[in-house]
Amino acid sequence: MHKRRPISWLIPWIKNSSKVVASGDEYAVKIFNQYQKQQMPSFQLSDAEITSIISYVAAESDKPATAAAGGVTAENAGKVDGADGGAAAGAGTGNSTIDILLIVLVVVLLVLVVTLVIIANIMKDVLRGRKDLDGRDVEQLEQRFDFSKIYKSPVVRGLALGLFVLVVLYESVQGVMAIGLAQGYQPTQPIAFSHKLHAGENQINCSYCHTSVYKSKSANIPSANICMNCHSQIKTESPEIKKIYRAIERKQPIQWVRIHNLPDLAYFNHSQHTQVGGIECQTCHGPIQNMEVVYQYSPLTMGWCINCHRETPSTRRATATTTTS
Repeated sequence: MHKRRPISWLIPWIKNSSKVVASGDEYAVKIFNQYQKQQMPSFQLSDAEITSIISYVAAESDKPATAAAGGVTAENAGKVDGADGGAAAGAGTGNSTIDILLIVLVVVLLVLVVTLVIIANIMKDVLRGRKDLDGRDVEQLEQRFDFSKIYKSPVVRGLALGLFVLVVLYESVQGVMAIGLAQGYQPTQPIAFSHKLHAGENQINCSYCHTSVYKSKSANIPSANICMNCHSQIKTESPEIKKIYRAIERKQPIQWVRIHNLPDLAYFNHSQHTQVGGIECQTCHGPIQNMEVVYQYSPLTMGWCINCHRETPSTRRATATTTTS
């Protein structure tokens, strides 16, 4: 496109293609009719941002075809950066206060038992060195401790049973509380899309692909047409990009796997948080710009949301409430 039309024409076309078509522009009307009158999404980008994107597309399209063929493949789709993988693995298994207390209790008991055994052995050695002991004392001193009496004791068995019941009860409660939570969820997507490459290295703004992120209740999943804005020229030989071509040819949407999913009882307005509240994407989605494969970073529980609202400055909350009321 950058070779067929000047930048002065492309800027208004990218911002609002419908307006250009309505103006009667011959080339715009031709494209509109050629592609079955499908409207291209409008993008809230500045002239400088559009110019930068077109410059990048132009530079990439001028590279040899062999360089363009080395795109993202399914082979490396599952590889996640070490720090991000660690975050994903640890996202759903945080150490609770009860876990820490149990560990401390076990360590204290072990230290106490070892200390008592050491003291007992020291006292025996001292007593063995005394010569005023009679036969009965020597017999008691040399008597070996019968460990079978410990585990046969009703008190010890009762304590062991009580501890077992507490552990089972605790794990059951934790399991019930975790129902519906998907923190750390990282499904394999039908196309190996790297946020680290697009949002991180190439610094593409989130709203370029998720066009409704600042103006709608939901952040939309990008259509294949948005991908083709760049990939009609860039990495056209990549196996992953060819999957996008096939989806367009078959006129079928790409079956992306949903990662973040709130229950039906929860009302969440994306634009109220991003546009009105000024919340950054990373607040909920974590270091999305570093993720090769996206995973659910936050628990997205009611308690987590409430804590965020408690910690958010009251003026920002008031603005968001006034706007939606």
